[in-house]
Amino acid sequence: MKSLIIYGSQYGTTKRYAERFAEMTGFPVISYEDMNALTDYERVIYFGGLYAGGVKGLKNAVKRFSLNTKLIIVTVGLADVCDKENVSNIRNSISKQVPEDLLKSAFVFHLRGGIDYQKLSFKHKTMMTLLYNKIKNLPEDKKTAEDKALIETFNSKVDFVDFDSLNPIAEVL
Repeated sequence: MKSLIIYGSQYGTTKRYAERFAEMTGFPVISYEDMNALTDYERVIYFGGLYAGGVKGLKNAVKRFSLNTKLIIVTVGLADVCDKENVSNIRNSISKQVPEDLLKSAFVFHLRGGIDYQKLSFKHKTMMTLLYNKIKNLPEDKKTAEDKALIETFNSKVDFVDFDSLNPIAEVL
């Protein structure tokens, strides 16, 4: 089966996962910014960073797939992927980016990434600061797990990358 790995990464964590998965599988890997027609590929493994409620580049990528493309979606974000509420929010976001007929046969995985505030663009630093200021004073019972993760990691560098978490993805190939 002709396969391709595509990634959408802003600061590099998602790219690291995609490149490691390419090493594991021998599949070619490209950035979503470099993709052309994708109808020749029977299977696409899409690694996408989670930004502002969406998976980076996913919506544009799926427009280029054939109707028969086997899709594996791998999200990479800061929030705990074991938290059911986080996963529910991510899947809701994916459902807004991927047509239902393609999504219903897709495999979806969630990995933890990281953040380095020193590398954020001015725009992203501003957005994160505004969000932090909004949620830091919420009552504890109103804070989601995602809110708590942001508060704990704000203005620091954290890296939750775990390449062993790629193994279950390889198992569905």
